[in-house]
Amino acid sequence: MSGLRRYVQISTSFTKLWNGEIEHFTRHALNPEIAIDAAALERFSEKDFTRIAETLRRHDLTVTFHAPFVDLSAGSTDPAIRAVTRKRFEQILGLVPIFAPRSVVAHAGYDWQRYEYFRKFWMERSTEFWTWVAECLNRQGSRLMLENVYEHRPAEILELFERLGPEGVSLCLDCGHLTAFGRSRMAEWLEVLGTFIGQLHLHDNRGEKVDHLPMGHGQIDFRRLFAYLRAERTSPPVMTLEIHRPYDVWPSLAGLERLWPW
Repeated sequence: MSGLRRYVQISTSFTKLWNGEIEHFTRHALNPEIAIDAAALERFSEKDFTRIAETLRRHDLTVTFHAPFVDLSAGSTDPAIRAVTRKRFEQILGLVPIFAPRSVVAHAGYDWQRYEYFRKFWMERSTEFWTWVAECLNRQGSRLMLENVYEHRPAEILELFERLGPEGVSLCLDCGHLTAFGRSRMAEWLEVLGTFIGQLHLHDNRGEKVDHLPMGHGQIDFRRLFAYLRAERTSPPVMTLEIHRPYDVWPSLAGLERLWPW
């Protein structure tokens, strides 16, 4: 299990790291995926961010980011919403040179109940926005990963990934979201979007809500996913164990180790 740690990220937030959780990560040599929300961007200074980044670097830990998402929309019809979305990503992009994250995960953000009526507009604005973000990240040696959340079926965001392909934008496949919010099986997601997978968010649930349980503690059958990856890839994508309690790291790693094909 100790060898597996260097291949995976463990979810946390900048605020949690600042409040002491960084000691848990450095003591156990855990690579963090750092969620940076609007509250953190408003509260902390560049000096604060640099302090945490330097501590992680001294311990030779790899970083990924999870960008803000609450109340943001790259494809909104409201220019004011798009403006605040751009502001938050400008702030995130400003932190990339400090942390040098392997990837930045953001929510693709399609929800048919909100956007189906003006899907074409949403697609155009989203393509424009994520192209800008991806180009900025590419120049700094990082990559943009767009995550499924409320999408019912993979076809809803296939066009977005096709449009963004030239910029190297990949899918962060979130198995917990797929199970709780999706209306199609894992097999369909892999068939339609499998070639776009660049990162995984791995956590379990019982199919009713996003519980962020350790792998194997819910009802998600991860075997199909890892059978697909074993057949299609010679090396793993970026993987994040997206659990929210520090002590869930160990059963999550154990669950992943049982499936690890590389």
